[in-house]
Amino acid sequence: MHRQPSKISWPAVWVVVCAYLNCTGWVLSALHQLNFAGYAVALFLGIVAVALLRKRLFPPRPQIRSRQLKRRFSRAYPAAFFALAFLAFAGGLLHPPANFDGLAYREPRVLNWLAENRWHWITTDFQRLNVRACGFEWLFAPLFAFMKTDRFVFLINLVSFLLLPGLTFSVFVRFGIRPRTAWYWMWLLPSGYCFLLQAGSIANDSFAAVFALAAIDFAMRARVSRRIGDVWISVLAVALLTGAKTSNLPMLLPWGIAILPSLVLIWKHLVPMLAVGVVAAGCSFLPVAALNLKHCGDWSGQVVEHTMFGHQYPILHVTHNGMLMVANNFVPPIFPMTEGWKHFVLRVMPQERLHRIEEIFEPGAIWLAVPDMQNEETAGLGFGVSVLCLITFLATIFSAGSTIRSPSQGSAGFLGLAVLAGVWFSVLPLFLVSGANGPARYLAPQYGLLVIPFLLNQTGDWITSHRWWRWAGMVVFLLGAGLLVVSPARPLWPARTVLSKWHANGHMPAAIKRAQTVYNVYGDRADAFAPLRDLLPPEARAIGMVTFDDPETSLWRPFGSRRVFHVLNATTREDMGTHGITYVIVNKEYFDRHFTGPFEQWQTQMHADVVQHTNLTLRAGREPSEWYLLKLGRILTLPRP
Repeated sequence: MHRQPSKISWPAVWVVVCAYLNCTGWVLSALHQLNFAGYAVALFLGIVAVALLRKRLFPPRPQIRSRQLKRRFSRAYPAAFFALAFLAFAGGLLHPPANFDGLAYREPRVLNWLAENRWHWITTDFQRLNVRACGFEWLFAPLFAFMKTDRFVFLINLVSFLLLPGLTFSVFVRFGIRPRTAWYWMWLLPSGYCFLLQAGSIANDSFAAVFALAAIDFAMRARVSRRIGDVWISVLAVALLTGAKTSNLPMLLPWGIAILPSLVLIWKHLVPMLAVGVVAAGCSFLPVAALNLKHCGDWSGQVVEHTMFGHQYPILHVTHNGMLMVANNFVPPIFPMTEGWKHFVLRVMPQERLHRIEEIFEPGAIWLAVPDMQNEETAGLGFGVSVLCLITFLATIFSAGSTIRSPSQGSAGFLGLAVLAGVWFSVLPLFLVSGANGPARYLAPQYGLLVIPFLLNQTGDWITSHRWWRWAGMVVFLLGAGLLVVSPARPLWPARTVLSKWHANGHMPAAIKRAQTVYNVYGDRADAFAPLRDLLPPEARAIGMVTFDDPETSLWRPFGSRRVFHVLNATTREDMGTHGITYVIVNKEYFDRHFTGPFEQWQTQMHADVVQHTNLTLRAGREPSEWYLLKLGRILTLPRP
């Protein structure tokens, strides 16, 4: 009998590539070779190693022929998914990155490392540059080293997005969802707004969903296949999951349950498993935890961060975060009634509860803030998928003649139930401590597993016999497509041109004025400091900056041409001279709050003259901030007697 050819498992390839790049970053840092030459040698060695170990690392999969592929993607749901992928790709290609956190600390920390040829503890008040997990950063560091641009960083998220359907199908079937049902949902789940809006972005929440699904999928696959290669991929995937974000650490619980049946297999291959464990440790959060412990005495780094995480009122934390999660996932993609919602929540919520919430939550979280338009900074699974999932769950239970369906063949049984219980329990630590506004995005890696209990009673026959459900799924895709088109970060329509013409015609309604502000801020954010940077002479290769949580990446452009140093309250004029700093850019609001003495006195001490004074709008929800560009004068030193 002719044996069908096999193909590579692309999720396994992606896991290995990401693990290698993470470990490469740390090794090159230790050697002080984090630069173009170091990455060139490392990538060559990596290609050779993968070629030698490909049969052990990547389990074979059935080969899909071109005719079969064409037939698959001519169907409505796969075609709709790839239309969404194309829109996300177009947005990322046409627009520079606009994610605030990415421009404020993820890209600057990589640029700092490359400037020093190594990872190092950066002198700053903005400690996210140091203490945060850096799994995502190690993936785009080679792009910065080779190309000197951030225009292609979004491809990391796009690749992760494209891998979601296959992994979703595999995981769903392993947990007992029938294949036909899993087939529909493998296309629908990635249309969740956190996945869609981050597919063309430099955000670092949704890309870890691939690692969460792969960690569980390959762990449960190994239980059946008895292949040690499946265990290796699972271990690397869960390590990458923790290396992406500390909020993913609780996912070690369900993974630990899923890997239990493979402990005997691990024991039989103990020596190679130890080697894989060393690699996994290198691409996990462990290196950052050790460095945080060394530099600030706290493995998490929270002791030096200004974040809304605490342990007061645990029950209030859980209940309020639960309400925040519901509000963020069920609000429509465009919701112009945010002010009315705010007044309603503040009116109905008891005053005593409000006072306690004010102590432990950010201001927006107090009134269950929802955005007027879904954005990548706050979006969770989103309205479309959440509503369809809930309707499906209720309809399959309460519809006439409905009976509880037995799980499909291949169900993981008690192990699957234990893993799912672990997944739901893994959200509790975040709910216990988070005081952030918009926590829904933090659960992006878990959503693919959290929805499984709502779908177990749904069968393929039920879907086939209910045309309204299939049309509802298409509405979900359309909502996602519309959101990608109008997204302020990457609009696929001439938003600023159209809105400016409206302004030129005279009276502008408040909603249109708000929209114009939002589109302008997002459109300018990638190069927000251009008005000040363009005044710098070419020889100014070292720039001082008084800042905290501002999109400083703009000042590094073009990458490799200059370096930005943070100026602190304790920084002296001599310190700046040591780095060759002759120009300083000052956030006046931050200076007034955190520096000793008046600005004019500090300016005199630094022998600085004002070159430019301007206002910049860096956040759409805040007033313009005041900025100064100062030129430092020479310090005259008398010769020693």
